[in-house]
Amino acid sequence: MIEVKNLEKAYNGKTVVQIPALSISAGEAIGLVGNNGAGKTTLFRMILDLIRPSKGEVFSKGVNVALSEEWKTYTGSHLDEGFLIDYLTPEEYFKFVGDLHGLSDGDITERLQPFLDFFNGEILSQRKYIRDFSKGNQKKVGVAAAALINPELLILDEPFANLDPSSQIRLKNLLKRLRQEKNMTMLISSHDLNHVIEVCERIVILEKGQVVQDMATTENTLQELETYFTV
Repeated sequence: MIEVKNLEKAYNGKTVVQIPALSISAGEAIGLVGNNGAGKTTLFRMILDLIRPSKGEVFSKGVNVALSEEWKTYTGSHLDEGFLIDYLTPEEYFKFVGDLHGLSDGDITERLQPFLDFFNGEILSQRKYIRDFSKGNQKKVGVAAAALINPELLILDEPFANLDPSSQIRLKNLLKRLRQEKNMTMLISSHDLNHVIEVCERIVILEKGQVVQDMATTENTLQELETYFTV
């Protein structure tokens, strides 16, 4: 579904991402891990055509994302609170996203049902603008909005950050359920190694903008990752 070819991004002569090749098949869940500054968010922004590569190309379903907007119809994403329209209530924001994709009010209500446990009574019917919610609850709104359209491809940057332990577990189980029921392709970056290996069957380690390991998830993956990041 996603093909990265000879991808590079440089700022002021310093290369921050350099990936000769990376392929993600339809239905696959990829966990992207790495320390701060590894280039994870920059890679996501190039995949979503938010920034343009210095060199190379990103293809979604065989089409260069920089040359077509077709990929937007089947891609859901949340990278940070900048993706939100913070002067809307969550209900207004979900309706805005739904309207862009031709969803009725009934469709939106139905598709939010799986998220109610994750929301934990803190998101809907609060009579608050998104900007007035905590960072964790803003994250909940963003993740739900990204998945609202039942995307073929779901891209989430640090979805477990700022969530309390209960919400992290609920989100982990929700993502696993979406994979099973919707066969979504997922690309998830996270510092939480435990959760990401439970959701994703493949882990890609990024270091200084380069892929240094690409491994299938096994019962030994957590130990291997802990060893890698502590040596």
